[in-house]
Amino acid sequence: MRRQLNTVYVTTDGAWLRLDGANLVMEVEREERARIPAHLLQGLVCLGRAQVSAPLLGYCAEHGITVSYLTANGRFLARVEGPVSGNVLLRRAQYRRTDDLTACAAVVRHLLVGKVHNQHAVLARGSRDHGEKILDRPAFDHAVERLRRIPRRMMLPETSTDELRGLEGEAAAAYFGVFNELVRTDAPLLRFSGRNRRPPKDGINALLSFLYTLLTHDCRSALETVGLDPAVGFLHRDRPGRPSLALDLAEEFRPLLGDRLALTLVNLRQITEKDFRRMDDGAVLLTESARKTVLVAYQERKREQLLHAFINEKIEIGLLPFVQSQLLARHLRGELDAYPPFLWK
Repeated sequence: MRRQLNTVYVTTDGAWLRLDGANLVMEVEREERARIPAHLLQGLVCLGRAQVSAPLLGYCAEHGITVSYLTANGRFLARVEGPVSGNVLLRRAQYRRTDDLTACAAVVRHLLVGKVHNQHAVLARGSRDHGEKILDRPAFDHAVERLRRIPRRMMLPETSTDELRGLEGEAAAAYFGVFNELVRTDAPLLRFSGRNRRPPKDGINALLSFLYTLLTHDCRSALETVGLDPAVGFLHRDRPGRPSLALDLAEEFRPLLGDRLALTLVNLRQITEKDFRRMDDGAVLLTESARKTVLVAYQERKREQLLHAFINEKIEIGLLPFVQSQLLARHLRGELDAYPPFLWK
């Protein structure tokens, strides 16, 4: 099993990152704030105005450590990486599969079955935890039942990719239509009335968007590690600059590492209304201190263990994108008849 290495997130404006021997050193106003052995790194993510020295960039490129630049609010800007990993035969198999409409739909089908199953798990767990506090019980139960039935319709072999996207939209409408029932706070800024982004209009959407960005970064790293091209997806259409396959892979984990974690942070009051600021254009953004809180919680959640039903082994949640990337690669090479999605229980 692959050892889970560390992704370092730098959130301090004005931070200067440099290489000192075999260590990554962070300085702020010429004062050393942190020192980490570089060989333990998997990725380096700079949010906001952080700078990386040329020697450190060179070291990261040579040792397979990806350096990503995001805005302070988590929007992707750029990525620096060394030589592309993997073999051309696997990537050619990936490209052929995405061009084959029937074969492409088969992969999309299992990706979305995993996503909807895990959305159902979020609602089911929320019902167990807060059942007596759910205000509109009939609507909530109806959504749970729809999410239970939709995967069965997705598994029909004649369903096309476009039809599967339609079913995904139906599932999202049911899921997010009752998501606010699981938010245990009356703070106006944290009331959720539906998914919105670019920009997010409430605190829950701001939190979800930030967590989804972190998750997509991890999925992209996992795909590149096994040799797949993160830019060529099955569900998400190709677009310049878009990591379509990373977005595909992230769909299965959004309920666990995005939605469920966001609910935990808000319901346990680790994130409150004061952790957001509303901009003049109506956008709601996380504060710098709140981003640090979310990053710590995200890393801690990744260290928790779950039983992976397909491989029948307990693994850290942070390794799930690598396991699913490996399973996808095995399917594309013909070693597995179908791609087995991650099903959260």
